[in-house]
Amino acid sequence: MSLTPRFISPLGSPIRRALHLTKLDPRDAWLPITESRNGNAYYPLSPLSAAGLGFKLLLSLAWGAICLTITFIWQLYTLWALVHLHESTETGMRYSRYLDLCCATFGDKLGNWLSLFPIMYLSGGTCVTLIIIGGSTANIFFQLACGATCSMKPLTAVEWYLVFTCAVVVLCQLPNLNSIAGVSLIGAITAVGYCTSMWVVSLGTMPSSEKYPSHVPMWKGVKVAYLLIALCVFPLAIAGYWAYGHLIPNGGMLSALFQFHSRDLSKPVLELICLFIIINALSSFQICGMPVIDHMESHYTSRMKKPCSWWIRSLIRAMFTFGSFFFAVAIPFLGSLAGLLGGIALPVTLAFPCFMWLKMKKPKKYSGMWWLNWGLGLLGVGLTVFIIAGGVYVVITTGIKVSFFKPAV
Repeated sequence: MSLTPRFISPLGSPIRRALHLTKLDPRDAWLPITESRNGNAYYPLSPLSAAGLGFKLLLSLAWGAICLTITFIWQLYTLWALVHLHESTETGMRYSRYLDLCCATFGDKLGNWLSLFPIMYLSGGTCVTLIIIGGSTANIFFQLACGATCSMKPLTAVEWYLVFTCAVVVLCQLPNLNSIAGVSLIGAITAVGYCTSMWVVSLGTMPSSEKYPSHVPMWKGVKVAYLLIALCVFPLAIAGYWAYGHLIPNGGMLSALFQFHSRDLSKPVLELICLFIIINALSSFQICGMPVIDHMESHYTSRMKKPCSWWIRSLIRAMFTFGSFFFAVAIPFLGSLAGLLGGIALPVTLAFPCFMWLKMKKPKKYSGMWWLNWGLGLLGVGLTVFIIAGGVYVVITTGIKVSFFKPAV
């Protein structure tokens, strides 16, 4: 029997090759993102596909194919950088969370200031949006299935949100990131199903070793996932914009589908699309909410010096889910502020990974990678300022309809 602790594994730097050790925080075994390290190349495939294909396809098609292509390639590059940065061959440290990597790069104070709020906002805001989409689509599905002659009293918007939230709470009890792989796979399949239907009608936790570093299977999974996303997103964006142009309503592709094709399509097809969206929203919630849940559980384990018991874990996840439900009900106009608030989290995806690469990898000055990362990083910051300023301008000129605690399905 090996006497090596379970949280230590081999890695590749010269000193670490001699010692055959990778530094991992033993508390990682208590937290949902890093509890299991038995993944492979297929594990990042399902979550990336489910979340990457999910509700994003329902929101906006206005940028056009060129901007979509540039953004897609840019995001793929920054993800490549993060995959290769998460294990440091210099220090032997493995950074399993974006926040940990950011703090290691920029220092604890600046790293927390730069990334903590955007990550928590992005995770929580996405989950709020998923509750709104899931509850609203459940109402549409009910109306289609029940029919015009149905005598049952329809549920209100708040009640539909609550129905969806209760389903989410049940799925949230899956303990860690690897345990939701099956749910993520179902979410990815349903995302492919509904986005393909609409355009036709109109990432981990892996073992690491010196010989098989985890970034190799991780990057394989990312490439397959992004290929799948591209095969779904680009046909949908091009076909949708070609068919509807500027007539796309605020609700995105789903609203356009029902607005322009509700009389042309058979009811079973519309019901199937709604069912796919509901399942995908349920699956995506587990992935998108994981950073906040992991952060909440890490506070408990850091303070109590022990893993969360099953009832503490259940309580934390229920609190987060019903907290998202509260904001979905309290601020139903959150979508009107998407342009303004979305810019806050943009550097997390497009800018910070480039600066991390410069700081951690230290490419040769004026080399290709030096210019690339400085250029993309500064462009990402500039784009963030531009988007936030544009969001403020839109809010000032057009205004928003503020209606607290009055959601409409």
